[in-house]
Amino acid sequence: MRPASVLVVDDEAPFVRSLVYALKKEGLKPTGVNSCAAALEVLRGGAVDVALVDLRMPEVDGMETLARLRGVSPDLPVIMISAHGDTRAAVQAVKAGAVDYLTKPFELDDLLHCLHQALDRQRMQEEIQYHRSREVSIASLIGASPAMVQLRDEVEKVAASGTSRILVHGESGTGKALVARAIHSGSRRAGQPFVEVNCAALPEQLIEAELFGAEKGAYTGAHQKRAGLVALAEGGTLFLDEIGEVPLALQAKLLHFLEDGTYRAVGAAAVSVGDVRVVAATNRDLAALVKEGRFREDLYYRLNVISVSVPALRERADDALLLSAHLAARYAAQEGCAAISLSPEAEELFRNYAWPGNVRELKNLIERLTILYPGARITPDLLPQELREMPAPPAGEASGEVAGDAASINAHLDQTERQLLLDALDRSSGHKGRAAETLGISRHALKRRLQRLGL
Repeated sequence: MRPASVLVVDDEAPFVRSLVYALKKEGLKPTGVNSCAAALEVLRGGAVDVALVDLRMPEVDGMETLARLRGVSPDLPVIMISAHGDTRAAVQAVKAGAVDYLTKPFELDDLLHCLHQALDRQRMQEEIQYHRSREVSIASLIGASPAMVQLRDEVEKVAASGTSRILVHGESGTGKALVARAIHSGSRRAGQPFVEVNCAALPEQLIEAELFGAEKGAYTGAHQKRAGLVALAEGGTLFLDEIGEVPLALQAKLLHFLEDGTYRAVGAAAVSVGDVRVVAATNRDLAALVKEGRFREDLYYRLNVISVSVPALRERADDALLLSAHLAARYAAQEGCAAISLSPEAEELFRNYAWPGNVRELKNLIERLTILYPGARITPDLLPQELREMPAPPAGEASGEVAGDAASINAHLDQTERQLLLDALDRSSGHKGRAAETLGISRHALKRRLQRLGL
């Protein structure tokens, strides 16, 4: 994370210089100015995370400076600095929009506490706004197949229930995150935050701090206190994607939190209580991981209170056409062009294709076709070679009945995943970051998959 940017506004130049020096030593990025005009220039020139403004300044005082700063950046947290005896004015400033105030002289620890509180509140608000903007409804689970009708029915019932531990499983790319969001938006917690964390994308040594928070100095690089994702999700839903990737050392702490809702931030002495609904998702066979000793049995049963299965796209072939039309309209709106359409021959290929990458593969294809052939009628010659040449899956597989034993199925899935990874790396000339972006996964997740497959 980048260091927080702090704007210090005070007409006393020595005070500003000493404060800037002290804040730099604390790992922050301070900028000091001596007037309202200079502060506005800094604010317009780049991002400012929090501002410290003195109440008594010549020409333009602190109250007017507060109003002008908020006029440029309405969400900017502003902490007022008042001289001894100006407490009433400082309280008026808080009523006018300041988030807090300090009385001179103050200790550096008191200032840092105010700053971190303001930054935590701002971060939490940004998270809430971001996730609310991405909320979906149960109607967003598109499909007319019996499998999708059943899925929507299950999601609606689970969302309305009081259960706070839900496991969503399905192949990679089937839309498990969308299901988790639909569960949240259909629940009594819909007005509260939805916070998502990809367990496979975080380094093992940071997962605990990311989930539960950390005190300043709790580990190397912890320059300030930080709130965890559990705290950010308070009252709402915490979505743990790729739960099968959580290291064993953290699984015990996660189980403890799921059992009684209590947790301890890294380096903290006090215990906190969290009220969140936990939705976990995986494309792994957790029962098999339990037998292999790679996933705790008690954690598995605690998560698996309610289980929701997301069907693979090959199990609902006709839904590929409904999804294609929906995605074509969405990407056309994004690109500002007419939507593509499929010829009857292309529709037949879409219906018969096995879609090893599931809905994610379909989304990437429709987006690519929209960019390359805006408004065109897509014929088979415009489609990728693998889609034109791959035979339809056997009848048993298309109906959801798995042919062959588990070993042969796993071998087939590994081979399919291997080919997808190699294709993505080939298209990106070996650049892992671009390959991961093409596949819709994190770079860290890509590296884990490459290692697992021996690539």
